[in-house]
Amino acid sequence: MSVLAWVSVAVFLAAYTLIATEKVHRVAAALGAAGIMLLIHATDAEAAFFSEHAGIDWNVIFLLLGMMIIVGVLKETGVFEYLAIWAAKRAGGRPFRLMVLLVLITAVASALLDNVTTVLLIAPVTFLVCERLALPAAPFLIAEALASNIGGAATLVGDPPNIIIASRGGLSFNDFLVHMAPMVVVLMAVFIGLCYLMFGRHFRYDPERAAEIMALDEREAIADRRLLWQSLSVLALVMAAFVLHPVLHYEPSVVALLGAGILVAATKVTTEQALAEVEWPTLVFFAGLFVMVGALVETGVIGQLSQAAVEVTAGRLELTAMGLLGASAVLSAIVDNIPYVATMSPIVAELVNAGGGNGPAQVLWWALAFGADLGGNATAVGAAANVVVLGIAARNRTPISFWQFTKYGLIVTVVTVALVAPYLWLRYL
Repeated sequence: MSVLAWVSVAVFLAAYTLIATEKVHRVAAALGAAGIMLLIHATDAEAAFFSEHAGIDWNVIFLLLGMMIIVGVLKETGVFEYLAIWAAKRAGGRPFRLMVLLVLITAVASALLDNVTTVLLIAPVTFLVCERLALPAAPFLIAEALASNIGGAATLVGDPPNIIIASRGGLSFNDFLVHMAPMVVVLMAVFIGLCYLMFGRHFRYDPERAAEIMALDEREAIADRRLLWQSLSVLALVMAAFVLHPVLHYEPSVVALLGAGILVAATKVTTEQALAEVEWPTLVFFAGLFVMVGALVETGVIGQLSQAAVEVTAGRLELTAMGLLGASAVLSAIVDNIPYVATMSPIVAELVNAGGGNGPAQVLWWALAFGADLGGNATAVGAAANVVVLGIAARNRTPISFWQFTKYGLIVTVVTVALVAPYLWLRYL
């Protein structure tokens, strides 16, 4: 690697250390590192702001912005309080049953929408129900973030890396359902068991709080029924457009912004109320992170690491698939899985073509998808949904530290990736 590449790596590692140790605020660390990368010409304005593979992913930024505004309008209706009471009553006020219910809802919704949108919708419900039952919100939020990344792996639209893989590999929505979804169901069953081991044993059932919840009528929580129906109608259209992306060809960011614009323009909610729920620090952190990682892409660091990991397997399909799965999980834990997949997908495309195209070599696409999606669970900055959850938690005065998230995420990643390896081997190799 060149001297500039080594300096870029040093800047990235320094920023990552600051984020992990929380010596400085994560936004300051990301923006500072992004500024240094621009200063030393590891990247430039053209790449940082306009490059599809090495710049800020504006689709992610504006998808988040649009959905945050929609959530802000929904919050005015009282629907989150309604859902919180409904979920607590269905769980009988028992904490672990409640966690299982929220985790399953999150996983299914993440497969149909995308994991970032799902955690934006489920987090407000989580805070309200935990407040009602006097439970710590952090374990529920961590479990939901992890479940969103697992559930999102099941479909083309569930996780942003899958969209990149589908585009590069010519894969359809049904391809992901056939090859990814069956294993995701198994992984979710295992994940629920892990949730009990990591969190469930520490919960305490409070009969008095549970009785209070069971006595409530969730319908009384709705504050504005007209606004609720307006919001749900727009949200349903937005969700439908997400699912129909392969047909409509509207980017999720465009759909989210259109939905947000319609809600703000057509309802009595003021612009100030709608924007009050936007997690501006989270959006800025993402921008800095994209520039920081984009510099590693521009200097060839990520490409060389990925290529080296594949070359170690000496062209053997079995070893290449297993190496790709493991390397993708490790690298997606360190850098955001979106720019990693954008960098790695051209390499995988060449390997698939060299192995015969649509034959057994397609296992490499599934190895990349599983590795990137599940590896994103390993650390607090590995996937977009993780970063969003940490931002929401901080905003609600329930901060989740980098290591608090990561110590659970690492366990889940190691177990799920270990289960995927024999699945790929037995089914395809």
